[in-house]
Amino acid sequence: MNGAEAMVRMLEAQGVRHIFGLCGDTTLPFYDAMYRLDHNIKHVLVRDERSAAYMADGYSRVTGRVGVCEGPSGGGATYILPGLIEASESSYAVLGITTDISVGSYGKYPLTEVDQEALMRPLTKWNTVIKRADHIPRMVRAAFRSMTTGRAGAAHIGLPYDIQYDAVEHSDIWADPKTATYPAYPQAPETGAAEDAVDAILSAKNPLIVCGGGVVISGAMSELSRLATRLDIPVATSISGQGSLAEINPQCLGVVGSNGGTDETWEMMEAADLVVFMGARAGSTTTSRWEAPKQGTRVVHFDNDPMVIGANYQVEVGVVGDLRLSLQQVNAVLDTRDKGAETFGGAAAIADIKKRKFEIFNKLAQSTDTPIRPERVIDAMMKVLPADATILSDPGTSCPYFSAYYQLQQDGRHFITNRAHGALGYSMSAALGAWYGRPESKVVAMMGDGSFGFTAGELETIARAGAPITYIVFANSNFGWIKASQYADTDARYYNVDFNRTNHVAVAEAYGIKAWRVEDPADMESVLRQAVEHDGPTLIEVISQALEESNAPVRRWMG
Repeated sequence: MNGAEAMVRMLEAQGVRHIFGLCGDTTLPFYDAMYRLDHNIKHVLVRDERSAAYMADGYSRVTGRVGVCEGPSGGGATYILPGLIEASESSYAVLGITTDISVGSYGKYPLTEVDQEALMRPLTKWNTVIKRADHIPRMVRAAFRSMTTGRAGAAHIGLPYDIQYDAVEHSDIWADPKTATYPAYPQAPETGAAEDAVDAILSAKNPLIVCGGGVVISGAMSELSRLATRLDIPVATSISGQGSLAEINPQCLGVVGSNGGTDETWEMMEAADLVVFMGARAGSTTTSRWEAPKQGTRVVHFDNDPMVIGANYQVEVGVVGDLRLSLQQVNAVLDTRDKGAETFGGAAAIADIKKRKFEIFNKLAQSTDTPIRPERVIDAMMKVLPADATILSDPGTSCPYFSAYYQLQQDGRHFITNRAHGALGYSMSAALGAWYGRPESKVVAMMGDGSFGFTAGELETIARAGAPITYIVFANSNFGWIKASQYADTDARYYNVDFNRTNHVAVAEAYGIKAWRVEDPADMESVLRQAVEHDGPTLIEVISQALEESNAPVRRWMG
């Protein structure tokens, strides 16, 4: 077989079922191999390589499988890079394959020449440009090992045009099935670490667990629930950590921090005498720029990446290992302890905090103000969407409101947003990847009108797929996050953040997508219900309140 065929067969052997990509001159042999060979891989043609990477990211987050995207040389490689950065920094396994100019033409100034290996090296977990066809099988295996073991991340393979035609031995086409999903080969913590963590937790008076995305990635939700319930210990999350517990769980406080946290949930962060970070890096957002826990507060840190332990706080106990295996050990230690072990009153304290938080929310959610308050949209979503819905958001207007107030009914990855780098234009494409990965779930994606403008062309891809995704566009004719920051930080000196109103309904309908505009708050719930029940893709344009005029749960704007 030739190199292009070997690449297809290796992806098939690794368990790949979907590839998101865009054609180019250097991909001709690969596309021809995809056409000629009998395989079980579906290729989804996109309209922009950025979108291909975001689709692969969304797919990976809901499946626990490696998401695969591909694009051509030159501009294709540079366009695909933002999605690989997001996946790698967010600890999700995404493989970017960029075909390249021929090895034989390196240094001769051919069209689309770029040093792909240098381009991708600092921003991926693993990276290579293959120089010989017979290296293809082992390079693919190495990429999958890297992406799925330890802290998951993105990988890149450059595949030059000429080696796609060179010969590869059939006998070298094989894969390790364990690296088809992640975390692969999870590692347990060192002996004694779980005991030390239990001792520290039980010695505290007001402990608080703060979960990042690592809990869901490792599938540690049931072990976390068992721990939180038996000790009645409160559990907060970062935005990425939503789904660590169902938010209707009595021990789930909700999101804390500068984005999606509220003054009420922050009370518990400030009062904690011991904070247990689990699969969270204790970064700027969750800690509100390290406002809490204050330096000197006792910290226990669980993570599978030793580099995050002690990076921002002095750690009393560090537990390095897979979160599911680590929490299994913690619960096993507690099983051997006195059955009357101390509990911490988390459920009662959380009930009081949520009561006060939702008294504020509910008043705003029933508001008849126009433009429509974002709280009204979130309230309608909670009334209409099924418990197992998969909801995505760009990092703008919708994200803090959803994270603060939407009550996820189930644990697991049911909310997705790109928190690592926060690029606009993510959710429209990532939602299609999530739908391919979890077609039985109702997928809903939220974005501002600024984000809509980044990737509106993918509405054609969505319509072609016939994916029954509902898109909600919060339309306020500005880049809201920046305008709200100018309001808070520069005394409302607004500069170059406003743009003309777009008729999003007309744009969606031009692509063949059923669409509505909502201007009256009283129509929000009924229109959303119609959109969700429609058997194809839908879009709702909500004429919404601007962020700088709102009560957005973003700490620096509220203080």
